[in-house]
Amino acid sequence: MKTTFKFSLIALLATSAFACTEDTPEPVVPLEAILVEDLAAPNDVIDRTTGQVTEVKPFQFFSLEENALVAENEDWDLAFKGTTIRVNASKNVTAAVVTGIFNEIAEVPASASFATDSGESFAIPTGSGNGWYNYNSATFTVTPIPGRVILVKTTDGNYSKIEILSYYKGNPPAAELNPMTTPSAHYTFRYILQPNGTTTF
Repeated sequence: MKTTFKFSLIALLATSAFACTEDTPEPVVPLEAILVEDLAAPNDVIDRTTGQVTEVKPFQFFSLEENALVAENEDWDLAFKGTTIRVNASKNVTAAVVTGIFNEIAEVPASASFATDSGESFAIPTGSGNGWYNYNSATFTVTPIPGRVILVKTTDGNYSKIEILSYYKGNPPAAELNPMTTPSAHYTFRYILQPNGTTTF
């Protein structure tokens, strides 16, 4: 009898624990934005009189999964140089530029058109007004376009949303920006990575 009682009690406790586990949903942990500051990615040096490149600068390779600069032969997602942002086509990384408020994009829009880099084009378009930035030829400044968000499907197949905040070192306010003295090609951006492969943020 004693043994039977113990067995019955253990069985009852196990059943109760299982029921609680079944009925209690997993807590939802909100995703937090990661801030990357002053990622230096200088452009090639160009002779302004001839237009010829006098010094070729390397791309800076960044892993969204690792939140770190990595080597070109590692699993990078984005590569930065000047105003150009490449995606890792060899690892099937794709990207789309969408219009919306960063904090309000709760999932990848069905209308987002993802692409990867090719010999003819970039998934994240280059040129003023085409992708993430505008260039003001009167003030010689590069500024992120408000309401432009970059979506990326990473090397691991996870989705990320990215907002570029500044192209200048120290992320200076627009009123204090002097392109003649403030180093450019220093990216400050924030991003949210969904690590479970779903399209929600």
